[in-house]
Amino acid sequence: QVKSKIMSRESRMRATINQKLTEMGERERLKEILRARLTECGWKDQMKAHCKEVIKEKGLEHVTVDDLVVEITPKGRALVPDSVKKDLLHRIRGFLAQHAT
Repeated sequence: QVKSKIMSRESRMRATINQKLTEMGERERLKEILRARLTECGWKDQMKAHCKEVIKEKGLEHVTVDDLVVEITPKGRALVPDSVKKDLLHRIRGFLAQHAT
């Protein structure tokens, strides 16, 4: 029960942060920065190559977009460099510190 209270508190906090980021346009700005960073570090090319591998393995006729997303998501998350994750977290913390209510 304590764990579920902590989880619901975390999810409420996450929702509040997300709302604040969205309302102030920061979420879109961060998404653009993330896209650029992922392209710069080669992540996008790695993911494109992985998609091609999966399609080649399973055959184009046997792969839906949903199948592809399920297949590549774990690898995609794992391949995001720590430096990119840390930078994004730093930017979010900075935004929240600036806009604390």
